[in-house]
Amino acid sequence: QVQLVESGGGLVQAGGSLRLSCIVSGRTFSGLNMGWFRQAPGKEREFVASINWSGASTSYADSVKGRFTISRDNAKNAVYLQMNNLKPEDTNVYYCHSGGFWGQGTQVTVSS
Repeated sequence: QVQLVESGGGLVQAGGSLRLSCIVSGRTFSGLNMGWFRQAPGKEREFVASINWSGASTSYADSVKGRFTISRDNAKNAVYLQMNNLKPEDTNVYYCHSGGFWGQGTQVTVSS
């Protein structure tokens, strides 16, 4: 059974940083493209960032370019999202995604 488990969310002041982690189990991680999405209450889930299986190719939503960095460690079955210069509008539940599977989400709250 495929499982994705996020961690690293929390409460931070505007301008601060957080690092989200997602650990994948149940399938061969090194061959997976991975993504981060986020969703606010009452809104649709939106794309944040993605990384291909090797880590050589990444993509970002315009709203986070230059502030967020996605990376992966295939030896640890992990994908990360480093979030810098956080803004109140980054407040969301952040989800890890791969191949149709989702994690349970981790809450990020940015205070002004």
